[in-house]
Amino acid sequence: MKVTRTNKSPTQVVLVVSADQFDLTPIKDHTLTHFADKVKVPGFREGAAPAALIEKYVDHNALAEEFTNHALNELYGKAVDQEKLRPAGPPQVQLKKFVPYTDLEFEVEVEVIGPIKLPDYRKIKVAKAPVEVTTKEVDEVIKSLLQRAAERKEVERAAKTGDELIIDFAGKDIEGKLIANTSGKDIDVILGSQKFVPGFEDNLVGLKAGDKKEFEITFPKDYGVKAMQSKPVTFSVDVKKVNEMTEPEADNALAAKISPFKTFAQLKADIKRQLLAEKQRQADRAHEDELVNKLIEKSDITVPKSLVDEQIAQAEANEKQSLMARSQTWGEHLAEEGVTEEQHRERQRPDTERRVKGGLLLSEIAEQEGIEITQTELETRINLLKNQYQDEKMRAELDSPDNQRQIAAQLMTEKTVAKLIEYVSR
Repeated sequence: MKVTRTNKSPTQVVLVVSADQFDLTPIKDHTLTHFADKVKVPGFREGAAPAALIEKYVDHNALAEEFTNHALNELYGKAVDQEKLRPAGPPQVQLKKFVPYTDLEFEVEVEVIGPIKLPDYRKIKVAKAPVEVTTKEVDEVIKSLLQRAAERKEVERAAKTGDELIIDFAGKDIEGKLIANTSGKDIDVILGSQKFVPGFEDNLVGLKAGDKKEFEITFPKDYGVKAMQSKPVTFSVDVKKVNEMTEPEADNALAAKISPFKTFAQLKADIKRQLLAEKQRQADRAHEDELVNKLIEKSDITVPKSLVDEQIAQAEANEKQSLMARSQTWGEHLAEEGVTEEQHRERQRPDTERRVKGGLLLSEIAEQEGIEITQTELETRINLLKNQYQDEKMRAELDSPDNQRQIAAQLMTEKTVAKLIEYVSR
């Protein structure tokens, strides 16, 4: 077999593969075995005739077609191994020449993972930010606990700061059209909690049960949803109930009532421990992300476009499924974001490309470090995940080959990042 390679780009390769009778005869003999139980050869029971006789009685067009498919697949695989390619997508194959079973030539164009040049990843250093929990953060959690444990008494008077209101509300744009995710029914609002968009709660002070009010609020320019930043929204609010709240004392009796602790001091200490643990997890994730970003920055790698497109398509499919669960259409979501479908896709490209680069680099390091996932590790992780689901169908889905591959890949990433952290810590 002869292979001629042309690199159109770092990620685009053209192979011209030529094979002679020496290469093709074993493939033909193997293909003939597929016809053994389909061809009746005089003097032989079904499936027992030798290949040479089967060839005399077989449909030659059917044989040629199956032989060609088998030859292209096998020879392409050998050419990929010979050239040490890592295909990133399906090949485009064009048959150039075929003299039955003595001469075959075809051309393949395939997108591949280009050369990867790793830095000395053992020497990459990334500082880890220290974490701490402030008294204010602990007090905010305690305040939330007190509000949840507060005694609520419905009142007829006008609402004031500290009261809880039960409301229906809806947000509309300047054209009077409802805006997705700016409406709600039977929503509780504690005036002064500042959990709604700035200015919303202020407009509810002084209202009574049965009151209706319409007011306009301009969303902050740094609001979390980009499409809503600096956007004026007209809210209509229907107040259904006003509750006066009497918060309990922050004492040992409350601690025993709402927690497994006997004293409020123990509860407060546990709140601080949990906050610290969560902050530590966030710091660990940030440290890992920064380490991988540094690895990407110091590496030389060109990402195949098809891999990035595939990841973007998968992310969009997941997003659409999530929207369906919220009874929102893809078109409504795009309108809410203020982008076209193409803009939505392209704005994901930089982060997606970074993730793909990171994944390829970590795979390269895993190979160099000899990192492997054992069957025991995979089964342990799958069982842990199954314990998170009550639905038997969801639990069974974790055993599917696709999900097992994804779980194994995640485990490999975790083990490889842990190895990098080990080097950083030295």
